[in-house]
Amino acid sequence: MKGKSLQLQQLNHKMAAFAALKQVAIPPTGWIKAIRTSLGMSLQQLGNKLSISKQGVLDIEKREKEGAITIRSLREVAKALDMQLVYGFVPNDGSLEALIEKRSVQLAKEIVLRSSNTMHLEDQGNSEKRIKKAIKERAEILKNDLPKILWD
Repeated sequence: MKGKSLQLQQLNHKMAAFAALKQVAIPPTGWIKAIRTSLGMSLQQLGNKLSISKQGVLDIEKREKEGAITIRSLREVAKALDMQLVYGFVPNDGSLEALIEKRSVQLAKEIVLRSSNTMHLEDQGNSEKRIKKAIKERAEILKNDLPKILWD
């Protein structure tokens, strides 16, 4: 992870700006319709700005509400409304480092417990303390190396 830490830090910094937005509830009608109606803009007026029919605007609003709209369409509508589309991703665990940590521990646990089980079957079992230490050590190696199997 050391080689990629600068990239991770930069992405985390960008993602942190979006973290507070996780709490923002999407209007039940979707953003487009909520903004259009709040501005007192008719379907026809928005359609004229987009060079499409009223039915086309209804279709866009429906697709947004259903989650089936493209980013390109959202950008076009934003431009027509004199706005800017902003989108991003926010890690559920708070940061990319936390995501890597969580997955490293999960994978390390799988690897160590698999080996531990084999050793136990051969009557060479390890103590609980040794297993925990091995999981911690393996997780550190996985975090530092970031092998592709981390995401399998």
